[in-house]
Parts: sequence; C-alpha cells; structure tokens
Amino acid sequence: MTLASLTVQLINGLADASAMFLVAAGLSLIFGVTRIVNFAHGSFYMLGIYIAYTLVDAIGASAGGFWSAVLLSAFAVAVIGAVVEILILRRIYRAPELFQLLATFALVLVIKDAALWTWGPEDLFAPRAPGLEGAVHLLGRRLPQYDLLLIFIGPLVFGLLWLLTNRTRWGTLIRAATQDREMLGALGVNQSWLFTAVFALGCFLAGLGGALQGPRIPANLALDLDTIGNTFVVVVVGGMGSIGGAFAAALLIAEVKALCIALGNVSLFGIEFSLSRLTLVVEFLVMALILVVRPWGLFGKPLAVARSGAGHELPLRPASIAARWTGIALFALLLALPLLAERFPYLPVLMVEILVAVLFAASLHFIMGPGGMASFGHAAYFGLGAYGAALLALKLQWPMAAAFVTGPLVAMLGALLFGWFCVRLSGVYLAMLTLAFAQIVWAVIFQWDDFTGGSNGLVGIRPMEALASPVAYYYLALACAAAGVWLLRRVVYAPFGLALRAARDSAVRAEALGMAVKRVQWMGFAVAGLFCGLAGVLFAFSKGSISPEVASINRSVDGLVMVMLGGVQSLLGPLAGASLFTWLQDVVARETDYWRALLGLIILALVLLFPGGVAGLLRRFERRSEETAP
Repeated sequence: MTLASLTVQLINGLADASAMFLVAAGLSLIFGVTRIVNFAHGSFYMLGIYIAYTLVDAIGASAGGFWSAVLLSAFAVAVIGAVVEILILRRIYRAPELFQLLATFALVLVIKDAALWTWGPEDLFAPRAPGLEGAVHLLGRRLPQYDLLLIFIGPLVFGLLWLLTNRTRWGTLIRAATQDREMLGALGVNQSWLFTAVFALGCFLAGLGGALQGPRIPANLALDLDTIGNTFVVVVVGGMGSIGGAFAAALLIAEVKALCIALGNVSLFGIEFSLSRLTLVVEFLVMALILVVRPWGLFGKPLAVARSGAGHELPLRPASIAARWTGIALFALLLALPLLAERFPYLPVLMVEILVAVLFAASLHFIMGPGGMASFGHAAYFGLGAYGAALLALKLQWPMAAAFVTGPLVAMLGALLFGWFCVRLSGVYLAMLTLAFAQIVWAVIFQWDDFTGGSNGLVGIRPMEALASPVAYYYLALACAAAGVWLLRRVVYAPFGLALRAARDSAVRAEALGMAVKRVQWMGFAVAGLFCGLAGVLFAFSKGSISPEVASINRSVDGLVMVMLGGVQSLLGPLAGASLFTWLQDVVARETDYWRALLGLIILALVLLFPGGVAGLLRRFERRSEETAP
C-alpha cells in the first residue's frame, strides 16, 4: 500500500461524502422540524436518479441539458414531497411516531412500484456529465473529473444551508421548531406550511443528491432501501437535526470506508484480516461506537419532549371474559384447520409462515409496547436463532430437539450482549443502535463463507421424520407460537412486566422507588431475543434452508410493520398485525406484479383511518358494545 494510492483513495472518499451529505441533510432537516423518521427519504433519492435520467434523455446530453435536468429533477422531487406531506403526513402529525414511520414505509412500497411501472426493472445508465468525462492525474493515479466536482458541491450546499438557517427569518423558524415546535405554534406561527416547506426542501436535497449520482451509478429499484440505511447512519452519528453534524458524519464515514478499501488486507498477531470486507458494515460499526460514547451523536442534543401526549401508552387491561372465550374459540379453529389441507394443500405452509410471523411480532411488541424501546434491528435475534439451530444441526449433527432448544438460547445471548449497550440510550438513538448491531450480525453471516455459507446460505435443514409432513410441522409451529404468546403475556402481567412498564412510563420515578431501570430493560431485551430466536428456529426447519436475508433490514422492517399495523397499545396488536400482513403479502403478491403498491395503499388506508391499528379498531367496537349493553 503506497502513500499515493492511499491519498487518492481518501480523495475519492470526499466525493462519496458529498453525496451522502446531500441526502442526509434533507433527512436531518425533516426530522428536526417534523419529528418524522422518514423511511421514504431513500425513495425520493431514487426518484431523483430516475427523473434526471428521463429529463437528460428528453432535453439532450449537452452541458446545458444535463445540468438543467439535474436541477429540474430535484425540483420535481420537491413538488412530489410537498404533495405527499399535504395529502398524507399532515394528517398524522399527532399520531404516535411509530405510526408515522409505518406511513412512510407504505410510501416506500408505493413509490417502488410506481418506479417499476414507469421505468421497468432493468438498470438504467445515465450519460456522463458533458465536459467531465475524463480524469485528472494525481500522484500517478487517475481521479475522475466529475468526482472532483462533487467534492466541491457538498461544501457549497452546506454553506448555503448554513446561511439559510442562520441568516434568514425562515431559518430562525426552522431552528425554533427543531428546539420546541409546540411553543412555536403557541406563538402563532403557521406550523402546517412550515412543515410543508421543510419537507419539500428535504426532498429537494434528496432528489439533487440522486440526480448528481446518475453518472456514477445506475438507476435501479434497490436504491431506496440501500440509501436509507446509510442515510440514517449519517444523520444519527452527526446528531438528529444537526446539518453540521450530518456534514461531519458524512466525512467521517466516507473516509473510514475509503481507508478500509485502501488498506485491503492487514496482518495482526499473525492473523490476516480483510478490511475491504468491512465496507458493508463499517458505517454501522462507527455508529455503534459513537452512540456508546456520545449518545446524542457528534453534534446532537437531547430531543425536546412533545407536550401533546399523543405518544403516551395507555395502560394494558386484562382480557375480558368475552375476549378469552374468543381466544379459546380461535385456538380450537386453528387446531381443526388441517382438516382443510386436502382441499387446500398450501394452507398448512401459509399458516406456518403466519405463526412464525406472529411469534416474531409478539417478541418485538414485548420491548416496543410494555418496554417502550423501539427496535429497528430485531431481525438480528431471528437470524441468530435460525443460524444457531441450523449450524448445530448441520455442522455438529445435533438432533432437531437439541438444536430447537439451543437456537433460542443463542439469540438470547446475542440480545444480552447488544441490549447491554442499547438500554443506555433512548428514542431514535436506541432504535438506530439496534439497527447497527443487526447489520453487524448480517455482515458476519454474509461474509463468513466457510462457516455460514455466506451469500449462498445453508441448505438441508430438515426436521425429524415425525414432523416432516406440512400438517405435523404446522402443529409444532402452532404449539410453539401459542406457548410463546401465552408466556409473553404472562410476563407482561407479572411483577417483572409491571416494572418494565414503570420504567417505560417514568424512569426517574421508577428509580426513585428503588428499581434498577437499566437492568429491567436489559432483561426485557433478553426475553424478547429468546422468543424471537424461537421464531427463527421454526422458520429454518420449515424452509429447509436459510440465507443472510433472515437477519436483513427488510425483515426488521416487516416486523415493525406487523406490530404497528396491529397496534402497539394492545397485546392483541402484534397477533392481528402479523396475521394480516403475512396474509396480504401472500394474497396480493399472487394477484398482481405491483403487489407492493397495493399493499402500501392498504397500509396507508389503515393508518389514516385507524391510527390505533387493527387492535385499536377492535377495542373501539368492544367499548361501543359495552356502552350500548343494557
């Protein structure tokens, strides 16, 4: 490794930092003012690339045509963002933050299929920027001219944003809303139009970042989720709502990734390490380290608590007699369901998927609802349970029963390790640290080819002969899911569950009463990890093979959707949400190629019409029946 090649690689990292900053600055602005964790921000970035490609093709690839297309695409994305904010997000600002996240995830599904319908599934390669197709020779290496231009665009945009936020009245309102938006509204400022303008500006920056990346990367449908993960990392490392923090974090992360690529393989104590492989996860390692040392990010501050009270959890009530009899009747129906297997052979397979999803969602709800700790990386424990059981069965030839018991314990150990760090944070920062640990687990699984099979995964995970038939395995899944849900419910109403809810509602008061709040929350992570690992084990033996996808961001997001779709404030919520979401995925996917858009529209309708989730709707009907009863 020469000094020249290291220097050139670090300069290349500056171009990546500019691209990261543009997108992260928009997300940071949006969160700072609206407090919405905008999961669709990566979708607006993706639209910027696609729209710029179309405009360059229509206007022409001349210098004027190219740069006009870049700016016009950014403005077009800003207009789309403003329409989305007015029609959808404005209606749910007073809903709990997690339901806002659910709405933005539904937008991801809708925008992805809209892009699929408009531009097709193939990658689209934009032309090079006119006049910047060549390279500059530096220290015997070649640096693309376009990358050198990007290096200057990032600081330029940062300077303009600083002037906007610090030297204009509108910028003063933005900073005031970031600090205390309720007080700003009390002073007579029209928050609705301020939020719309800020959301449009954030989308403009995302679209601009995407349009500028057209000559460097192809436009494709995976850019939305690939981008949003990295963007979240930059925003959280810099500090939520801090533009300067986003700029510093983008520089830090881009240069660390460039350094890993430049160093390649290194030897430490006679052991060879491939640092270039860390590029898949290095930003999450940086985020985990920063948040453990500085919980609010590099330039962040503790977030102001909203006064509206919209996000407060309602007390959990024991199930009524009618609800208990309904549960018994439903369980009896599930026991009799295999009688339809001859007519509907696929039914036991679908029901196993639903039961796995129910157990996964119930374990996530345990720390999100009673625990009050949002997790964006719950799939880590699902993956640890699945791979723990699979490796024991395949590598050590353990019987299924032994692997079935040990897999959840492996997941619980992982939850104990990660939870020890996570419970020291709160809010979005805690959620993002769980995402960081989940990505680390995914990266280890993905890259440890000799042990985990890498991207190919593991095959040949077969249940014992007595459980080989779909119906027999369905009864095993039903027993595990029912026992898991019942035990989680018992824990919620046990003294430990009461302590967990007390720590959620008022940590200061709970500590004053002598409770070890952090220890209680830590044990909550362990319980959730145990039952999530059991869901992973059920999944592995039902499919016969697993891949790194079991620990991916997509699975964590699916779990969040299930819990929020059903309703966080009810123990019935994750059961209803997981069943509905899994069934909808199966049914809608078989009916149309654009199933994501249809599923997203259904989720949006549920969020807008029933912000309490499916369980909230059922509880509303229950209360009405109680009021009208003689």
